[in-house]
Amino acid sequence: MSQIPQGTATDYYRQQGWWPNEPVTARFARLVSAEPSVTAVRDDQGQRLNRAELWRSAEHAAATLARYGVEAGAVVLICLPNTVFWQTAYLGCLRLGAIPATIPVTTDPETLGYVADLIGAAALIAAPDYHGNSAGAAAYGAAERSGRSLVLWLSNADTPVRTGGQRAEATPRAGLPDIAQLMFTSSTTGPPKAVAHTENTLSAVNLGFARRFDLTASDTIFMPSPLGHSVGSWHGARLSLFTGAELVLQQRWEPRHARELINAHGATFTAAATPFLKDLVDTAADGDRAALGSLRTFLCGGAPVPPALLEQTAVCAPNTFVSVLWGMTEGGVTTCLPTDPASLVAASAGTGLPGLELCTVDERGQPVEPGTEGELAMRGPGVFVGYIGQPELYHEQLTEHGFFRTGDLARLDEVDGVEYLKLTGRLKDLIVRGGVNISPVPLENALAAHPAVRRVAVIGVPDERLGERICAVVEPSSTLPELTTLTQWLGQRGLPQRHWPEKLWVIDGMPQNATGKIRKVDLRERAAKELG
Repeated sequence: MSQIPQGTATDYYRQQGWWPNEPVTARFARLVSAEPSVTAVRDDQGQRLNRAELWRSAEHAAATLARYGVEAGAVVLICLPNTVFWQTAYLGCLRLGAIPATIPVTTDPETLGYVADLIGAAALIAAPDYHGNSAGAAAYGAAERSGRSLVLWLSNADTPVRTGGQRAEATPRAGLPDIAQLMFTSSTTGPPKAVAHTENTLSAVNLGFARRFDLTASDTIFMPSPLGHSVGSWHGARLSLFTGAELVLQQRWEPRHARELINAHGATFTAAATPFLKDLVDTAADGDRAALGSLRTFLCGGAPVPPALLEQTAVCAPNTFVSVLWGMTEGGVTTCLPTDPASLVAASAGTGLPGLELCTVDERGQPVEPGTEGELAMRGPGVFVGYIGQPELYHEQLTEHGFFRTGDLARLDEVDGVEYLKLTGRLKDLIVRGGVNISPVPLENALAAHPAVRRVAVIGVPDERLGERICAVVEPSSTLPELTTLTQWLGQRGLPQRHWPEKLWVIDGMPQNATGKIRKVDLRERAAKELG
């Protein structure tokens, strides 16, 4: 449990330098002044801006929004693909003093309308189309569903338009400190929540990354993750502004093209879902030890990194450090250290960024014994300050000591005096079979290493006698696996038979969100219908 009194934590964060108390625009302005002609951002559509050009383009975007009545403190919803214009719109909001609310470009009209109401959006910046989908129509549909008077700016238009809604309430953020950005939970279990961050909570994580992975203005960040998601926005777009590193954007994932971008622009750092790394490794030529070229760090979020994938990466990218990136849109990032051995990288989710306090608690929110499983709770300089429009949800998840309960099940183990995180499951993912709680994580980790398994999710399916039975949902890599083959594999790895899957469901592709995280809620719904 923390040794920092809750009431003095914020002062302590400032004293330790984890909160710089400086907007990212001020940092970037200094970089513009120092070296204006250095490339700031480029995309795979051929667009490129140097620092001075990006600064001027952002100023123009800010002035355009202001002419249409968007003021400092107003919320601007950004729903754009990974292009140079995304970074222009984002920085433009910051220069205006508006609050960017970033959401994936694939968001449907109903959800866009919902979040526009939830956050009290004053404007919506969107793309006219996205790979055959009419994103512009979605934006108009969102404005109509919202009923709000929204400034709508499509990225192919010189000027915005104002939609005809009547309501224009301010953002419901009473009692929260100055908000710098809103991001949305990835919505694998329900409607997205609007997560509020300040300049300091955002900068604490940017600073932690820069120091841990030695990121400077000389680096190049490759970002294939959607900028509308926290990984792309926080660890790509904003990290680039914070450090001065060049940002290279890929609009839609294609592994061979990704390798071309990495090698052509000398990318040194990226963060993306684990399947992205798997795709890169799978498409690397046999014996190609330069498959990822200059890439020094690859942080994998959303799923554990199987030991077999670490071994494959070591062959085709021996100079690339791979680590799990555990974190939430709400904050609380952990990674392994570049000096950690592969065995530790494969067995843990790493250690917290500076200042992050982790503990495990029981169902009453009380700490459990060190080294035993409990719900992971966190507090620190990079943790969010509340949910917009849903303050009760935030307060319900706080312990009496001000730790935020994450919903993850975990164990904290000490390794050479450093606390490492071992994730063991999700509270909502637990399978209750005959009154016994079973975590799917050990099963998923073991099955993911089987050569016939490309991706796997373990879920509970309804059963009249036991309540739930264990079902392995598999996306095969080549030949179709059989249940007996997989259970033998689990037995050879020491998993108890009572935890083996009793059903096997082979599907062509996993339902997933914009960042590649498997949507188990969709799998459960489909399984209930198709498996009976």
